[in-house]
Amino acid sequence: MQSMELIPIARVRKERRSTREAGMSLIELLAVVCIIAILGLIAFPSYRQYAIRAHRTEGKAALLRLATNQERFYIQNHRYSDTVDASVGFTTPKSENGVYAITVTTMNGWTQDYTATATPVAGGGIDGVDQTVDGDCTSFTLTSAGAKSATGNQPASCW
Repeated sequence: MQSMELIPIARVRKERRSTREAGMSLIELLAVVCIIAILGLIAFPSYRQYAIRAHRTEGKAALLRLATNQERFYIQNHRYSDTVDASVGFTTPKSENGVYAITVTTMNGWTQDYTATATPVAGGGIDGVDQTVDGDCTSFTLTSAGAKSATGNQPASCW
């Protein structure tokens, strides 16, 4: 008689189980999607606030560049410029990407001092950034004496 080799039942059950566990169940997939959605809901507002704070630097940098060019203009003309134009290094009265509008005012037309202001442009600039949603720092101001100020809900943290 020939001996028949018996196949252990445990091995057969193990093979069936491994083929069943090869994929993911729908519940596992839904759990992963829910976790990703929750992380996205937490991360997006944080990123938006970070982006708003980062774009504030464009307005501040434009004011500091204007102040430097105003001093250069003062050395050559013995007065400050009362306009934001090519004489003070600006092709348009806006910041680099057009996110902030830059204005210069003098006291009663007297050009021995100035106050420069950067205010967000509605609709954003070239890169589509709309800083009008920034309630903490709605505008920045720099005077000829170097005094920096801001308006908004938290002006102390703007500069």
